[in-house]
Amino acid sequence: MSATAPIVTGITQASRQLVRRPGLAIAVIAMLAVGIGATTAIFSVFYQVLLEPLSVPEPERLVELRALGRPIGGRVGLGYPDGLATFSYLMLRDLEAQQDTFAGIAGHHDFIANLTRGTESIGGTGTMISGSYFQVLGVTPALGRLIGPQDVPGVGESNVVVISYDYWQSMHGGDPEVLGETLVVNTRPLTIIGVAPEGFYGAMTNRPSTVFVPLTLREFMQPEEDLSWTESRFNNWIYLFARLRPEVTIEQATTRINILYAGILEERDAVEIPPDADAALRATFLDHRLVLTPASRGQGAQPLSASNPLTLLFGATALVFLIVCVNIANLLLARGAARAGELAIRASIGASQRRLIAQLLGESAVFALFGGLLAIPVAMVTLRVIAALEAPALGNLFTPSLDPQALIFAAAVTIGAVLLFGLLPALRASHTDPGSVIKGQSGQPAGGRKLARFRSALIGVQISLSTVLLVLAGLFTLSLANVSRMDLGVDVESTLMFAVLPRAGYEGERLDALHARIVDELEAQPGVLSVGSSPMPPFGTFGFGGSVVSAFGVEFEGQEGVFQSFPWTGPGFFETISIPVLAGREFEARDSEPGAGAIIVNEAFLRRFDLERSVVGQQIEVFASYYRGGSVEIVGVVGDAKLRDVKSDVLPQVFTPRPQGNGAFGSFVFYVRTALDPDSQLAMVRPLIARIDPSLPVTQLQTMKELLGNQFSRDRLTALLSAVFAGLATALAAVGLYAVLTYIVGERTRELGLRLALGASPARLLALVLRQVGRIATVAVVLGLAGAFGVGRLAESLLFGLSGYDAIAFGLAVVLISLVALGASYLPARKAANVSPMEALREQ
Repeated sequence: MSATAPIVTGITQASRQLVRRPGLAIAVIAMLAVGIGATTAIFSVFYQVLLEPLSVPEPERLVELRALGRPIGGRVGLGYPDGLATFSYLMLRDLEAQQDTFAGIAGHHDFIANLTRGTESIGGTGTMISGSYFQVLGVTPALGRLIGPQDVPGVGESNVVVISYDYWQSMHGGDPEVLGETLVVNTRPLTIIGVAPEGFYGAMTNRPSTVFVPLTLREFMQPEEDLSWTESRFNNWIYLFARLRPEVTIEQATTRINILYAGILEERDAVEIPPDADAALRATFLDHRLVLTPASRGQGAQPLSASNPLTLLFGATALVFLIVCVNIANLLLARGAARAGELAIRASIGASQRRLIAQLLGESAVFALFGGLLAIPVAMVTLRVIAALEAPALGNLFTPSLDPQALIFAAAVTIGAVLLFGLLPALRASHTDPGSVIKGQSGQPAGGRKLARFRSALIGVQISLSTVLLVLAGLFTLSLANVSRMDLGVDVESTLMFAVLPRAGYEGERLDALHARIVDELEAQPGVLSVGSSPMPPFGTFGFGGSVVSAFGVEFEGQEGVFQSFPWTGPGFFETISIPVLAGREFEARDSEPGAGAIIVNEAFLRRFDLERSVVGQQIEVFASYYRGGSVEIVGVVGDAKLRDVKSDVLPQVFTPRPQGNGAFGSFVFYVRTALDPDSQLAMVRPLIARIDPSLPVTQLQTMKELLGNQFSRDRLTALLSAVFAGLATALAAVGLYAVLTYIVGERTRELGLRLALGASPARLLALVLRQVGRIATVAVVLGLAGAFGVGRLAESLLFGLSGYDAIAFGLAVVLISLVALGASYLPARKAANVSPMEALREQ
């Protein structure tokens, strides 16, 4: 007989079971569809955000370069608190010219882009790139050619641009005649020479680019930046990455590139260190080395860690899937006991144990196959719900689709499900023999106490895992509640905002006139109460630093005088977003005049430097980002407000006015406080700006409430999904407990009837069954709480206003799982208490 015959028989038997006993089959298939579908959906998100490599050839050979701890010049960038992520233009050129370690090395930097084609303008994100950028990545164009070394001959000499595939499709309709057209990028007319490949958005996956321009056009793309970048070795702003040669390991490359790097530092960079610099600083600078890290997922990619919210959510769905398998295994164990007679007959007429196992696994495979097929639409629906509810939480890294990796994962999970829920019941049922069946007819529970204890243990596993998920859901829900109750110090209920990018031809007095006209037009609109402006929106992770040099005869050094700088705050800003002016006044137009030297500080600033509100009108010496520094007058004191990193404490803040005619920042962000519904006022913004200048792109148009909500979208997504998974797990545990107890009570009908006949009261039998459940639940909850402590420790960094061991979250989880266990066991226990002695005798 063929080796596959038992499996075929099993599949045939399972198909008959679907018809004869559809209840069990539907329950098993439904649980599998939900378990596999949810796990696959979260895996798809997890893979796209945390695992998916760049869409380039051999991404595993890409590495990024960092210089840990360099103390002179540069910006940390990309969230690296322990080192410098950027390098100077001159360092890039030296490394490009002298290195023989890599197949290629490239540099890049992103910028805000105003893109004008004819009379139509839009806002976007651009990337300035070195000539080797596309060569190192190994991508080929969808149309035309890409920027190469020949396009970066010298500063400002090459006026070319490569556009993204999405921009080509949306703004040019995929027209191949786009090559040779002129696209104005931040006032600079550039010739379109090519289209990037579909699915390629640049080397920074979290900052997708619309256009790519030569690195040497920086003075036109970012005129607000220090133009010494072509000459200073300490003006560090370029991100570097490289491609390893096939035969070179990352360790070998690190050793070899550092030999070159150390020589450049000593021979060229160190020469620019001021002669009076501290000797220890010089020695430390020369001792620093490059660090290479894998960049297959691009630069700035989210780190893969156990405490990442997506990792925790993926782990939560894995627990749900495990509960599904345990639940089904318990049901199949019960079904196997009920089919003992059938299996004993098969064994008595010659069926081997191996054949019986194969047959039963074949039946499980049919359930898994149907469950796996139905899991695909479940996963798709789940992904679309996630995208519809909380798309901002995942940014541009996620699309609601099942890619090949997710489908392979779903197939693997389906196969794993067969083994997890089908193997043990098949092994147990295959040991059936005719003798045991005969004994089973005498009223002894099928399978005996050993099997009953094992089924109870499986129920305990479900309760334990459900407890872990309930604690996790409780922690994230309480954290979200804390976030929603947070006092930001600003009004988000009656304010809307938007940004314009006035770079195309606006500068000096014309730029000031544009700003003033937009404010005037907005203030003239019905229902508008006030208008303010700033260069960047609030609640972001960006920030500018500054420091108090001296105040009232006291000098400050290092971190002692550091504060947050909010440069170029326009008149009406504080009134519009409802930050109270506690002393002095807001900024006025005169504060923008040359030599005015006015600043406004918050209460945290007063506390830091032990000042009173009476400080208004006095002079201090400060230096701040995008501010000339020197002696300035404090003209006002405002209340504390969380304008940046809303989950952190309010730091000392200094606000400075925008200098006249200065266009250092590429955008204006306007805030409009209205007596009407802010959502209804959004529609008036674009027509208003179009009347002023149709070429001005409007971006970030939204209410302040929506902006704030986007900041908390990941918290909501994590809390929502963890609550859904915890509820699903708890419901599965309740169903499993109810089903198994019902079966156990049926097996013990004779025993329970005899107890009643001998004088036991129904209440005593009810308590007997509930005590059994209580023992299982108590042990399971204790084990679950122990596991929850570990999970809470991982989740602690994601929580706001509570620890990972919050007593309320743990207490609520215990109460809820206890109520669920009691509710699920009550009906079987009540049935046990109402067993008739005559019914028990008929079971004899």
